[in-house]
Amino acid sequence: MSMLELGILSFPVLLLLIFFRAPIGLAMMICGIGGLYFAMGGPNIVLSKLKTETYSTFSNYSLTIIPMFLLMGQFATLSGMSKALFKAAESWLGHKRGGVAMAAIGACAGFGAICGSSLATASTMSRVALPELRQYGYSGGFATATLAAGGTLGILIPPSVILVIYAILTEQNIAKLFLAAFIPGILAAIGYIITISIYVRVNPDAAGTRDAVPYSERVQALLKVWPVLGVFALVVGGIYLGWFTPTEGAAVGAASTGLVALVSGNLNWNQFKEAIISTAVSTAMIFFIVLGAGFYNGFLALTQVPQELSGWVIDLGLSPWSVLALILVFYLVFGCLMDSLSMILLTIPIFFPVISALDFGMSPEHVAIWFGILVLIVVEVGLITPPVGMNLFIINAMDRSTPMTQTYRAVMWFVTSDILRVILLAAFPSITLFLLW
Repeated sequence: MSMLELGILSFPVLLLLIFFRAPIGLAMMICGIGGLYFAMGGPNIVLSKLKTETYSTFSNYSLTIIPMFLLMGQFATLSGMSKALFKAAESWLGHKRGGVAMAAIGACAGFGAICGSSLATASTMSRVALPELRQYGYSGGFATATLAAGGTLGILIPPSVILVIYAILTEQNIAKLFLAAFIPGILAAIGYIITISIYVRVNPDAAGTRDAVPYSERVQALLKVWPVLGVFALVVGGIYLGWFTPTEGAAVGAASTGLVALVSGNLNWNQFKEAIISTAVSTAMIFFIVLGAGFYNGFLALTQVPQELSGWVIDLGLSPWSVLALILVFYLVFGCLMDSLSMILLTIPIFFPVISALDFGMSPEHVAIWFGILVLIVVEVGLITPPVGMNLFIINAMDRSTPMTQTYRAVMWFVTSDILRVILLAAFPSITLFLLW
């Protein structure tokens, strides 16, 4: 069996392991180590690879951003920022038709600016917003679908853990990727709000109403969210202006949110320990997937599968836009079955060389950044697409009274909004790259 055939054979083996519910990190590690064993004909290279790959992966300085951003999200939850964001948005939008749901989206966008995790955003905002949505007569499926969709803003609006991983894999500038994600993130929030506005007009019984809040109370509620704006401006603005590196910015963000939580009186010693432990658990899970992907991608590079695939696609004579469309459809389909981090780690080393070899009329750096944002959005859609959208299961676990089928029906409105946004950003790359020019 040739090296190329061995590499191709590893894909069905990997999918079979995932089908039998093996952790994705373990599945990739088994395929990578097993592939290297058969390719090199003995255990010596494999044992050497275990040592060198582990060291080279975790000695990457950029990876330290991940636990810092996760810790920032933990502190933000403890400080009461999520509740303040929702109350501020609700005071301004709650009296409109579908306004409480719109407020939930706005709060998710704000919380996503200080939390780089979609699942954390979805679960945190659900605890705050779900009781309010049910109190004002929002149907179960509409409420849960809104919060599941809003949670996806956590990985799109910078800072984003997924963008950090993409930047490391493709050797791109993290600060530029964060900047490029800003406009698509705002468009996502606006698209969801428009979707809610349309949904409540088509289904008027799906949402109740609440009384308007006096302007004095609205201003007071708005003033309470200044820590969120301050932390976001300090982290993203400081990185962009060159005050500190992305890693230093993540540390500054974690320290700032921790200080806000402490000053607000919501952070005691036990909660601090819980935040550290939760961050450590999440980091360990992410790092294990990164390590497994390192072994598997190293094996694929040895078999020349990415290079052969790139050459094969170019020889087909398809236009660059057709190739891009096929790749995005692939992400959309498989994103329904796999989590976003695993999808990025598994596929970017294969698809990125293909995209890099095509001519889109832009510089290689701009193509890499634009493609990264498109992939991030399509993977984000997978988080809310049946049957295995992770955000849907998280929200459903917090509202057992709502059948999953109701959430599925309502969330497809938000999926439609996402697909339209992908088409818009793919057709007009300048929207994504505007802040970089």
